[in-house]
Amino acid sequence: MALRDLVAEYNIRFKKSLGQNLLLDDNINRIMVDAAALTPDDDVVEVGAGLGALTDRLRRHAGRVLAVEIDRAFMPCLEHRFGEAENVTLFRGDILNHEVEDLVQEHLPSPRTLKLVSNLPYYITSPILFQFWESPIFFERMVVMVQAEVGERLVAAVNSADYGRLTLAAQYYADVDIVHHVPRTCFTPRPNVDSCIVRLRSHAGPRFPDIDRSFLMAIIAAGFSQRRKTLRNTLIRSGVLGIPTAAAESVFEELRIDPGRRPQTVTLDEFAAIARTAAAKRT
Repeated sequence: MALRDLVAEYNIRFKKSLGQNLLLDDNINRIMVDAAALTPDDDVVEVGAGLGALTDRLRRHAGRVLAVEIDRAFMPCLEHRFGEAENVTLFRGDILNHEVEDLVQEHLPSPRTLKLVSNLPYYITSPILFQFWESPIFFERMVVMVQAEVGERLVAAVNSADYGRLTLAAQYYADVDIVHHVPRTCFTPRPNVDSCIVRLRSHAGPRFPDIDRSFLMAIIAAGFSQRRKTLRNTLIRSGVLGIPTAAAESVFEELRIDPGRRPQTVTLDEFAAIARTAAAKRT
């Protein structure tokens, strides 16, 4: 049955508050599945299942699929389409109110390879990405549709307007690229923004195994808390390095990093060097 017919049959009303739009071009779902490089050994989490167009493609290529949907209005349609599917589990709830580890252990026990493939709700894209990145559960690959501007932030070059905390977090966890651009005309109701499909191939191990991840991320977050201020203001004087001001100044002297620089000029490797050197002075 065509998606428009499902909308009519189940009396679906798309909620702007949840960023809901119907993707009209199923070819976009095919591109996402291809980018995920799914095999029967893969277990997939999908956030925002909607009417199940992507879910249907996922179940035909992956071993198991956990489809998460926050809106109860979509559940009758999803249950009708996948209630008898042996490799699909439906879960109604807000993904941000649940630990990824708990959901996987309950619904995808003993997974071999985990992947996230989702048309992410645009209003909570960044929180969802950080939730999966920070989970102790390893996702080998993530393929997500996001707002075009978010996609540009994920792949931004250093010293560009889009470069920031999200860019650096993505670099820390994965190799990132934009697979496909999706114009707003592919949706109804038509959103005010274009979209894109982003592929994140996760690093097999920690990017900097000698650096505490939370400490590094705190430094990056502090650095970009006020983009127009210099590192001297956001890192040295803020106390985020956890060492006296004089010691914090010596970190930059030793690394030959000018504290007068702004955060958008600083690479991930430079932030990591700051974290590593500051941590050594805390002991």
